Amino acid sequence: MPAQLIDGKALSEHIRADVGLRAAALTAAGRQPGLAVILVGDDPASAVYVRNKVRACADHGLHSVLEQYPSSLTQDALLARVAALNADPQIHGILVQMPLPRHIDPQAVIGAIAAAKDVDGFSLHSAGQLVAGLPGLRPATPYGCMKLIESTGLAVKGKHAVVIGRSNTVGKPMALLLLQANATVTVCHSGTPDIGLHTRQADIVVAAVGRRNTVTAGMVKPGAIVIDVGINRNEEGKLCGDVDFAAVSEALGEGGWISPVPGGVGPMTITMLLVNTLQAAEEAQ
Repeated sequence: MPAQLIDGKALSEHIRADVGLRAAALTAAGRQPGLAVILVGDDPASAVYVRNKVRACADHGLHSVLEQYPSSLTQDALLARVAALNADPQIHGILVQMPLPRHIDPQAVIGAIAAAKDVDGFSLHSAGQLVAGLPGLRPATPYGCMKLIESTGLAVKGKHAVVIGRSNTVGKPMALLLLQANATVTVCHSGTPDIGLHTRQADIVVAAVGRRNTVTAGMVKPGAIVIDVGINRNEEGKLCGDVDFAAVSEALGEGGWISPVPGGVGPMTITMLLVNTLQAAEEAQ
């Protein structure tokens, strides 16, 4: 029997329903949650992501502002817009869509966003809060992964978790969130000689490297949870993750759990962005 499916779409809809109720309550109290999204340039994928974020806000009672600029926008002009949004009491979250044109330093832009409005959770302040184990706004994708793991009913405490990937946006914060949940965490990456040596011992595997078939059937143990963060295309052009889904699902068996691509982590990322914006609005003074 294959592993049980972790339905990110269903979980996302459940969480978004709660977001809608909380947003309505805030709006009735005179503080509608507001998200500002800035898109610089004409990257097609970024345009799709931004559209989905704005639509999700509208569908769940959040106010959103979309600012689109040509790729010729200067860094100083972008920083000036961020500063203006920082000062806008109707905006509780600011998201600058990546990637940015080469002449703009992304760290300078991320660092300019007010800590209380950093709903992407990418700033040094947010990272520091996470490292220190303090409350704060968490990066949406790892945050969503934690919700997917929790939805299985498995107690993370005391489990061995392996994170494959060490990016600042997913791998590192994912490891820290698992650590906060009292898991024993191993981080594997391009410098790890034998990733399978670690994943075969893992109760939880999170694959986030952006490479097809990074995790194969011989790399997991029966009964484990596998979360696939990867976004890739196969030879037919179909969307797939970092995990050899069919083979790994069989290897995990009916006691295991696996998230699909699409329909797993993807829906949760935008959902947790909404949750972060709502949290920022609730905490705004």
